[in-house]
Amino acid sequence: MTESVSPFSDSHAGQAFLIDPPGGESGPGVLLLHSWWGLNDWVRDFARRLAGEGFTVLAPDLLNGATPATAEEAEAALGEISPDELSGLVMSSAHTLRAASADANAPIAVVGLSMGASMALWLSARLPHEVAATVVFYGAQSIDFDEASAVFQGHYAEDDHMVTEEDRVVTESFIRLGENETDFHLYPGTKHWFFEAGDNYDEEAAELAWTRTREFLGSHLTSS
Repeated sequence: MTESVSPFSDSHAGQAFLIDPPGGESGPGVLLLHSWWGLNDWVRDFARRLAGEGFTVLAPDLLNGATPATAEEAEAALGEISPDELSGLVMSSAHTLRAASADANAPIAVVGLSMGASMALWLSARLPHEVAATVVFYGAQSIDFDEASAVFQGHYAEDDHMVTEEDRVVTESFIRLGENETDFHLYPGTKHWFFEAGDNYDEEAAELAWTRTREFLGSHLTSS
């Protein structure tokens, strides 16, 4: 695998972790948007796991280098970044990834976790012709998806203090109102961040969610 941490070249400066599949040849692009824990070691390992499936993966640093250890630190780090800066970075990341993937004219997929999941949903509606598939882990969004052309997969915790059942239902309803395909899953006995390393990690649920994610991306993302 070819890995790099590279700066962006436009006005939305930042760092990103970029990795190609084994062998070094570029594959279809997957944009990985982390949760408010930052671009930490777990996110890099997850990017490598995705690259192992044949994808070129770009994980932008959305928190300017911060890797918070507590929710309080995460809220503070997120509070230092303006919404315009964050949305601009996500947009520029999508464009950068398309240029780095096997086919610069092919659409990409977006995988988001928590905060990053909300941004992934927003991006799919904002760049409808550039996002073919969107996978979200415990994230919600109540926006207009009428222009989106992606297919959507969602992974949600049963006991979630940040995303309620109503949030999940509303999110899927808005996506379906845009006549988009959804594949949403609820994981019994899990909590927010069940997929990521930490106190709420649930191995059985995480492995099932990974299998579903891998198969979903493989079915909907190609370089042609």
